[in-house]
This record gives sequence, structure tokens and C-alpha cells, in this order.
Amino acid sequence: MRYILLIAVLFFLMISCKTKPFLKHKIEFEKLSDNCDAIDKSFGMNSNINGERYEFQECLDADFSKEKFSSVRQGDTVVLKFERSASPQVLYKIIVDIDSYPRYSFVTIDGETFTIVPAGN
Repeated sequence: MRYILLIAVLFFLMISCKTKPFLKHKIEFEKLSDNCDAIDKSFGMNSNINGERYEFQECLDADFSKEKFSSVRQGDTVVLKFERSASPQVLYKIIVDIDSYPRYSFVTIDGETFTIVPAGN
């Protein structure tokens, strides 16, 4: 009887540990220049147990804030969106940390899609 109870408890613990899908982001930004003449279009990615970190430069509104950034999950793609207006554009260094489950295979930044291969996979 104890074994049946133990098996039942372990079964319910395993079911309760099932992770639900999620997407979390954290953004940091720093103004580099008052114009976008010196923009570097490359980007870097670091992958670790907590997700991925993307570093790149972007021309955004001079009054850019965290509220003007969003990330959404579309299938196996994470889409990073920047809200823009007709205000003057300045150059920013952007650092975005993405934590997502299940794993995603692509990231789209400003309409350009990149294939993601996290370290260790």
C-alpha cells in the first residue's frame, strides 16, 4: 500500500512540474550618437542557461524608452519590435536579454530574421 501511495505522489509531482510556455525580456540601451551615420549593422549573441543576450545598434526615436519595445512569440520565432514615430532618429546601443520556453530557432529584429543556434546545442 505504501508503494502505491509513493508512486501516486511521485506521479502527481512529475505532472505538476510541467513548465508552461513563456517569453520574458529585459532591455538596456545607451545613446551613442545624435545621428545614425556610424551605425554598425552586426549583432552579437551570448547564450547561457538563463537564455540569450543580443547586443546591436539601432536608430530609434530620440525619446526612446523601455515602453516603446516589445517582444512576442510567433511559432518558433521571437520577434523584437521597436515603436517609432516621426521624431528625429538617434543611434543607440541595445542589449536585450531573452528567456523563453520552449526554445526558439529564429529571432526577428526590425524585420530581419536570424537563425539561432544556442551554445551547447
